[in-house]
Parts: sequence; structure tokens; C-alpha cells
Amino acid sequence: MNETVIDAWDDASQVMTRLAGRWSFDRVIAGQGSMRGLATFTPLGAERLAYREQGRLRLQNGTELEAEREYVFRGRDRGFEVFFKETPPRLFHAIELAASDGGALNGSAGHLCNLDNYQSTYTFLADGGFVIRHVVSGPRKDYTMITTYTRAA
Repeated sequence: MNETVIDAWDDASQVMTRLAGRWSFDRVIAGQGSMRGLATFTPLGAERLAYREQGRLRLQNGTELEAEREYVFRGRDRGFEVFFKETPPRLFHAIELAASDGGALNGSAGHLCNLDNYQSTYTFLADGGFVIRHVVSGPRKDYTMITTYTRAA
């Protein structure tokens, strides 16, 4: 008997609609620290979402700081683009999603920032949550950051 998972992302065309709202997140920055907080995706018209996260960043040395970040997501066929919230907007990366085993959707992209390279992977899980992984390498940066999102109550 096949059991339907209600929270599944279905397909890439549903992602932008399903992201709208509030998400709790847990972030691990390997060798540097961790962060917990709340992220909100707010609609900006038919195909765009404003992303804003706020949380408590705890560095490995014990220092704790309030932190926030903002992006703009724009829907596209089979995925989305992520822009830095600047004027004019600057593209961070474009993600094309594909179904994988276990009911997940996956997509990845790269971004060169000066001489530092960001390799980012988005995984939308069958349980309704999602994970963003950034592997950053270069002369100024060298870390892996994994953020896990669950729908906020």
C-alpha cells in the first residue's frame, strides 16, 4: 500500500507557493559556529518572495550575536533564482530542481564572489522541510554551512 506524504513538495512548480510563510531554521557553520532563528518568505507579487532571516549566531569561541540576512527569490520554470537584496538586484544563483529518490527535489548552482567560490545545494524533503548547503572555498573563505528549515507553528 502506498501512503501519500501530505507535506511533500510535489514538483518544482509548487516550491515558490509552498515556501511562503514562516520557517524555523538551524544552521551549522563547520568549524565556526551555529545559528538558530526564524526565516520568513513574504510574497512580492505573483512570482517573487522576500526572504528575511533573523536569529542568534553563536561563534565557536562562545561569542553570541544577533544576525539577519535578506534575499529575493524569483520563480522560474522548474526552480527559482535567488538575488541579493540590493538596488539594483544582483543574482546570487539560479536553481533548477529535479526529483530524486525518496520524494525529494534537488537543485544546485555555483557563484563566484571575487575569488571565493560558493557551491550551493537546495534539497526539498518529502517531509515538507528543506535544507540549503553552501560549500565555500577560496583565498578568503573555507567553510561548509548547512541550514535545515522546518515549518514554524
